[in-house]
Amino acid sequence: MTNTPPASATPPAAPQSYAKVQTASGARGKPSVGVRVVDIAALRSDGSIVIGQRKVPTMPQFDMAFSAFAHGTLLQTTSGLIAVEDLQPGDDLMTAEGKASKVTWIGSATFAPSDGGHRTPLTRIMADSFGVNRPDSFLSLGPAARLLQTPPHLRGDGAEKRVLTPARAFVEGVNVIEVSPPTPIRMFHLSLQSHAAVIAGGLEIETYHPGPNALRSLSHTLRDVYLSLFPHVSHVNEFGPMRYARATDEFDLTAA
Repeated sequence: MTNTPPASATPPAAPQSYAKVQTASGARGKPSVGVRVVDIAALRSDGSIVIGQRKVPTMPQFDMAFSAFAHGTLLQTTSGLIAVEDLQPGDDLMTAEGKASKVTWIGSATFAPSDGGHRTPLTRIMADSFGVNRPDSFLSLGPAARLLQTPPHLRGDGAEKRVLTPARAFVEGVNVIEVSPPTPIRMFHLSLQSHAAVIAGGLEIETYHPGPNALRSLSHTLRDVYLSLFPHVSHVNEFGPMRYARATDEFDLTAA
């Protein structure tokens, strides 16, 4: 793991708190969605680290930025394994390309068993489900996790292609199961210098990228709130191109 720069004393600026704008679409001034407190840490271009906390709506476009890796997930760095909760901006992670890339952003949030009236299940993948040591022990992934793996409906057609497929698309009740934690759980997501897949338990898992269409349905105010979560970029285009294609099916809420 690399030595990380000192954290900035100045938290990232937000255009305005979501708590002040959330009633815009609610009936009689009541919020139409819930509110979630999220933590962010980002690596700026000058090498400083910005740490902050935000209140965001419990909407898929926001939840997807914080719900890929469950607390305790081990990721492969250039110097060994590290738990996702111990990761810092500036650390080097190994990618599916066999290269190292710096972590530029980490987001985390606590998800209750039922938020806003809907469940937040995890996908639990048992050891060796996708081959020997893939994963090397059971792996728990959140709703935003996508595996660089051929989706079930494309297997055996003679044109298999590894694409980013939602982990929950592989649930079959034996080796890959859905679990609903009885208590709140902390989940994480992260970005590297460019879109990639990192190694978790021997599986390749996508790093965060909003995709080209995820923000189209958001108002200008909510887009500003969204961008305030990423102080290392000034525009959504700065996430760069997507390295891998995403499977487009009913499992993917933000498919391109």
